[in-house]
Amino acid sequence: MEIFGIPWPLMLSQLLLGLVNGSFYAMMSLGLAVIFGLLNIINFAHGALFMMGAFFAWMGLNYFGINYWAALIIVPIVVGVFGILIERSMLRWLYKLDHLYGLLLTFGITLLLEGVFRSFYGVSGQPYQVPALLSGATDVGSLMLPNYRAWVVVASLTVCFATWFVIERTKIGSYLRAGTENPKMVEAFGINVPLMVTLTYGFGVALAAFAGVLAAPIMQVSSLMGSNLIIVVFAVVVIGGMGSIMGSILTGLGLGVIEGFTRVFYPELSATVVFILMGVVLLIRPAGLFGKEK
Repeated sequence: MEIFGIPWPLMLSQLLLGLVNGSFYAMMSLGLAVIFGLLNIINFAHGALFMMGAFFAWMGLNYFGINYWAALIIVPIVVGVFGILIERSMLRWLYKLDHLYGLLLTFGITLLLEGVFRSFYGVSGQPYQVPALLSGATDVGSLMLPNYRAWVVVASLTVCFATWFVIERTKIGSYLRAGTENPKMVEAFGINVPLMVTLTYGFGVALAAFAGVLAAPIMQVSSLMGSNLIIVVFAVVVIGGMGSIMGSILTGLGLGVIEGFTRVFYPELSATVVFILMGVVLLIRPAGLFGKEK
């Protein structure tokens, strides 16, 4: 069976590849959207923190014998604490300043982190083995579905929609949103707004680290893996709407699929299709597909 002259198994394989890439785009852009929407900081260091998550998983396995499943829990916590230290020591002074200051500071943090890992491990990729429980593939008719890639999609979507639910549908989320819009009023109810802001940044960073652990068995763990991804993720956030939680999730998944299908129909365009779509969306709707016009 063929669709537009393309064999059906090839279409399915590209759909799966697009969903996997889209899952990483969604989780990374979700972390950026949480940090920008609630803290008003453009966190350019997100890609470097994604890289740290992958490297810490690799280091935990090779140096300390920490397996993949433990790394999924431990690494986001460790990197989240590191993010909290960054927020407490540097970012907290920039919240009332122009976005450019936060962008420049986090860009500097990115260069510092990448330089540290490059000096120790170079730029060549380090392999990370797929956990035994998720090795192999499942026959789904005309396609062999790699178990680990299916797990990545399920785990990413679960975390993304759970985050959306907490922020948009729970009392904790309402406190977060109110604390960014009117902190003095929220503090009048006895809520520690600075602590809430710090934990929010730590959570956004932990999302990047979680994505890094998920990516380690698929991508080569290297000091450049974050910088290769962050530009596309920023484009996803802009298309979805800066600060829009659901916009980041849906746009990330959708663009991953579009990118996958573009590799089939017009491979030369696959590396730039996201940026072409960003330009079109900004011309039609400058606030993004799900963003709020001001």
